[in-house]
Amino acid sequence: MGYSDYVGVAGTIINISRGNNCCSQMMSLRTAEGIINFTVEADTQIMDNRQLRPGMQVIAFYDSSLPVPLIFPPQYRAQIIAVPGRNEQVMLNFFDRNLTAADRSLQLNVGRNTVIRTVNGQAFTCSLQNRFLLVYYTAVTRSIPPQTTPDRVVVLC
Repeated sequence: MGYSDYVGVAGTIINISRGNNCCSQMMSLRTAEGIINFTVEADTQIMDNRQLRPGMQVIAFYDSSLPVPLIFPPQYRAQIIAVPGRNEQVMLNFFDRNLTAADRSLQLNVGRNTVIRTVNGQAFTCSLQNRFLLVYYTAVTRSIPPQTTPDRVVVLC
């Protein structure tokens, strides 16, 4: 499964309601661009198995290569939902052999305190190079590319 077409949308959950069936939900986010709706299916990966609720800050990732209905407000199918901590940012990107994001927007300096896990919470002991990573971080340098020591890395195998 490729993650290169995934786009992240950060916002605050304003409403969660039942979806088209008993195993799906409709989540409305207030974002900087306005309201965006997401369907949350049974196979949507919600990091840390967090219970979503109104008022929560989240980042919902959707696959931009999938068709979407031409309605307003926009509606996408959430593939991954991450709940960042206070002052934390989350990025999903492919990181090369130097742990630089494909778009050169971030370079990782993995520290001893960086928690590295798989999506299901298991320890990941292999190299992070040349993989899609969901990176949780707070501070970045002003260098080009910006560098950070991430708090947590989720490896998308």
